[in-house]
Amino acid sequence: MPKATQKADSTTAVLLDQKDLAILKLLQLNARITVKEISDQVHLSTTPVHERIKRMEESGVIKQYATLLDPTKVKKGLMVICYVSLKQHDKTAGGKFIKRMHELNEVIECYNISGEFDFMLKVVAESMDAYYDFHVNKLSQAENIGHVQSVFVMGVIKQTHVLVY
Repeated sequence: MPKATQKADSTTAVLLDQKDLAILKLLQLNARITVKEISDQVHLSTTPVHERIKRMEESGVIKQYATLLDPTKVKKGLMVICYVSLKQHDKTAGGKFIKRMHELNEVIECYNISGEFDFMLKVVAESMDAYYDFHVNKLSQAENIGHVQSVFVMGVIKQTHVLVY
């Protein structure tokens, strides 16, 4: 009977060799690269490259393929880092906050952090007025918000999605 494929636990590292890492680097730089182009660059035939990519997708190493946009070209040129502390820190209150963050399109990243604040959000908006509306009518209205500190990004020095190089 065939063995069922199961995804690896998200906290479990997956064993990758140099060929896997080379494939991942190429995919990170250009997700539209063909298997043939990858095979030429990593010196493997197309079948093993395809099998390696499939294995890395199934194991969760490759989470998704995405298109990176220029925020200014899609009217999202204002980036704000928001530090948020909650009033209550129990599992239910934290879960409600996390659920709400998933519902807010302006929040493009959300991290649970240590220190003075509980969460760090990366928020994009069209303008200062749009951010003000988000802050007052959405973020501040979320249940259990204690304190919010907004830091406005004046310029991006380095931004990358490349993890393997």
